[in-house]
Amino acid sequence: MAKLKIKGNDLKTAGVPSGPLAGLAVAIAKKHYRTGDYNRFLQELALVNKKPEDFTDNLVWGTYAQKLVSDIAIEEENQEIPLEENPAPYKVWGGSNIESGALNQMDIAVHLPVTHSGALMADAHQGYGLPIGGVLGVKNAVIPYGVGMDIGCRMCLSVYPIAESFFKSDSSRLKVILKENSRFGKDIFDDPKGDHEILSRKEFKEISVVRKLKDKAYKQLGSSGSGNHFVEFGVTEILDPNNEMGLAVGNYFSLLTHSGSRGLGANIAQYYTKVAMSKTRLPKMAKNLAWLSLDSEAGMEYWLAMNLAGDYASACHHDIHRRMSHVLGEQPLAVVENHHNFAWKEKGADGSDLIVHRKGATPAGKGVLGIIPGSMTEPGFIVRGKGDPASLNSASHGAGRKMSRTKAKASFTKKELRQLLGKKGVTLIGGGMDEAPGAYKDIHKVMGFQKDLVDVLGTFQPKIVRMDKG
Repeated sequence: MAKLKIKGNDLKTAGVPSGPLAGLAVAIAKKHYRTGDYNRFLQELALVNKKPEDFTDNLVWGTYAQKLVSDIAIEEENQEIPLEENPAPYKVWGGSNIESGALNQMDIAVHLPVTHSGALMADAHQGYGLPIGGVLGVKNAVIPYGVGMDIGCRMCLSVYPIAESFFKSDSSRLKVILKENSRFGKDIFDDPKGDHEILSRKEFKEISVVRKLKDKAYKQLGSSGSGNHFVEFGVTEILDPNNEMGLAVGNYFSLLTHSGSRGLGANIAQYYTKVAMSKTRLPKMAKNLAWLSLDSEAGMEYWLAMNLAGDYASACHHDIHRRMSHVLGEQPLAVVENHHNFAWKEKGADGSDLIVHRKGATPAGKGVLGIIPGSMTEPGFIVRGKGDPASLNSASHGAGRKMSRTKAKASFTKKELRQLLGKKGVTLIGGGMDEAPGAYKDIHKVMGFQKDLVDVLGTFQPKIVRMDKG
């Protein structure tokens, strides 16, 4: 069989991409076509290049077609997805109180092709991807960095039938109780936890990345993270007699905790953020907002893992409160718990099915209770959501930082902190200068900015605060 003489321009005209496929086309021509078949070869080559999926089982063209289909899939996967020209609508609460970095991040987020609407809370500050205090409603997708690293981080308040005077008569004992019944960072409890229902969840068997984290989850159950996480005793003052907790107006001894999903949530976030970035390639400025479709296997895996991490965070809080209640010899009259750094399936104002991400923002649907903390010296607020559609039924999750940790360490001294704690009547166990109250925004201003989002039912004033390294 006489060999064909192939011209490069003819291959290009037939639609052959440069690279290995050109060499493969030449090899097929020399093996299966005579000199007089040159035009037929080019015609068939053009057909294969036009619809390669129709030729993957062809005896002559199968190898070439399979390679072409594979290359097209890789090219499509690696293709950068452009941002939308027109942004989705979003509203800002406390705009004068919010740094430009957070506003810029929100401006990018509402240009994602999957975004339906958004909101920015009054405690907002710059983060990674979605700003802290950012709320983003998207269509049929979940953004791992829109949820955040500490998945399901939450507040939990237990209000006890104990008088406020307990602090004066038993303050030394309360400090011992805090130290003996709370753990932070790498310091964990040694008692068995194998019978806790959260450790029996099927996700620990069915999702490979989660399966590898079960031992870590077991060890860290009932402990709190570092940074701004805390376990503290304080005084709850109920202001609204018509509260859903059934509490009379007055002051109550209380326990407030703030922590998240520990190493379990952090590792889930890191793993699926990398998966999302590999599958959804965005412009550099938006790369941390890569999403996973909920129609994809990876998207559903993350959704299940995220919900597990959120439930695990709740289990950690409940274990802390169980320990404290046991030692105090009292059961709480009421418990308020709410969380942030999560995504919920909800309805938009127009009836759309949305995945609502609240990264450092808390649910405030109509009648939903929550607690919004201030700082180690400033009060937190027990609130009832009003269900404002423009906020996607959200409110702030705290006061919000006004200084980075580095700047806070350089701005305050230990002496200044001790003087402030003394003035406010607060005892601090552990903690660092990066958590100095001056590093945070004025919680009273933040609450003032969101009067249309929540009603205040009561306050919580910290008295004895324990943080990491205490």
